[in-house]
Amino acid sequence: MREAAKQLIVPSARSDVPPFMVMDVMAAAARIEAAGGRVIHMEVGQPAASAPTAALEAARAALTGRLAYTETLGMPSLRARIARYYADAHGVAVAPSRVVVTTGSSAAFVLTFLALFEPGDRVAIAVPGYPPYRHILTALGCEPVMIETTAATRWAITPEMLLATHRRTPLAGLLVASPANPTGTMMTREALQALIEAAEGEGIRFISDEIYHGLDYAFPAVTAAGLSGNAVIVNSFSKYFCMTGWRVGWMVVPEPLVRPIDRLQGNLAISVPTLSQIAAAAAFDGHAEMATVKRGYEENRRILVDGLPQTGLDRFLPVDGAFYLYADVSRFSNDSLDFAKRMLNETHVAATPGVDFDPLHGNGFIRFCYAGSAAEMHEAVERIGAWLRA
Repeated sequence: MREAAKQLIVPSARSDVPPFMVMDVMAAAARIEAAGGRVIHMEVGQPAASAPTAALEAARAALTGRLAYTETLGMPSLRARIARYYADAHGVAVAPSRVVVTTGSSAAFVLTFLALFEPGDRVAIAVPGYPPYRHILTALGCEPVMIETTAATRWAITPEMLLATHRRTPLAGLLVASPANPTGTMMTREALQALIEAAEGEGIRFISDEIYHGLDYAFPAVTAAGLSGNAVIVNSFSKYFCMTGWRVGWMVVPEPLVRPIDRLQGNLAISVPTLSQIAAAAAFDGHAEMATVKRGYEENRRILVDGLPQTGLDRFLPVDGAFYLYADVSRFSNDSLDFAKRMLNETHVAATPGVDFDPLHGNGFIRFCYAGSAAEMHEAVERIGAWLRA
C-alpha cells in the first residue's frame, strides 16, 4: 500500500522545466553571506533602491483600514492611472478598459499565453532571452521557438528572420522585449514597427515585454501600444519603480481579450494584492525620485563599460537600456556556469551565467546587473580584474 501511495505522487511532465539559474546563484551567494562573506550582488535584476516615497506612504496609510479583494482586472483608479501614463510618456491613447493589473509581469505572461494560445502552438522568442519565457510556454503545453540573434541584426529579431522561421513551421505568436534581458539592447521605432507589421501580416500574435521601459540610455524606448491595437503589452512596477517584492504589474490588451483574461484571473488569483495596487497607483507621483535612481544606473553603466575592458572582459553587447551588461567571457572559459561559480566563490562577485539565457551559445557569456551602487561597481571591477589577472 505504501508503494502504491508513492506512485500517486509523480510530478507531471509539464512541471519538468529547467530552474531559473539566477535564483540558484542568489541562493549560493546567500550561503557565503551567512558564513560571514560580503558579496557584491550583480546576479538578480533587482534595483537596490526602495519604492518611491509616495508609494510607501500610500501603503502605510492603507494599513490602518480594511484590505479587501479588488475588481479582478484591478482597481479602476490604478487602471486609469496606467492608461494616463501612456498618454503622458508616449502620447498614446489607451482606454482604461484595456488595462489589466497583474501579480507582477510573471502572472501577465501566464495570462497572455493562456488567453492567446492553444497547447502545441509555436511561439517565437529571441535568444539570448529571459528564461521564463521558454519555461512558462513549455509548462502550458506550447512550444517555444528560439530565433538566434547576432551582432549582424543588433541582437534583435528581424522581419526576415521571423518569416523564414514561420515558413518552416507556422508560428502562432512572437514575444519581443526592448530593452531586452539579458542583453540590454533596444529596438528602434522603425525596427519594431517593421517587425509588428511582418508578424501581423502573417497572423502571428505580437507580445511586447516593456518591463524595462523608462530605463533607456541610447535612445527613447518605444511602446508597441502606439504601433498596433492588436499587440499585447506587458509591463511592471518592478524595475523602473523599484517595486520587485510588491509583485504588481500590468497588461494592455486588445478589447477581445479583456473578458477572457478577466475570467482567467478571477479563477487563478481572484485579484492582485490590494496593498500593492494602492502603492502602485501612488508610485506614479515618484518620477523625480526614480529619475535620480536612473542617473545612478547610467553612472554604473559608465563604470562597467570603462572598467571591464581593463580586466580583460572587453567584448559585450550594446548597453542601450535596462541595467544589464552581457559580457563575452569565452577567452577565459567555455563554461559560463563554472565561470560564474568560480567568480562567486573566489571573488564574492555574483553574476548570472549566460547559459541561463541562451542554451545555444550562452556558455560564453555572463550577465552583470548594475542596479547597485557606484561604489559596488568600482569594487566589482577591481575584484574581477585581480582575479582574472592572477
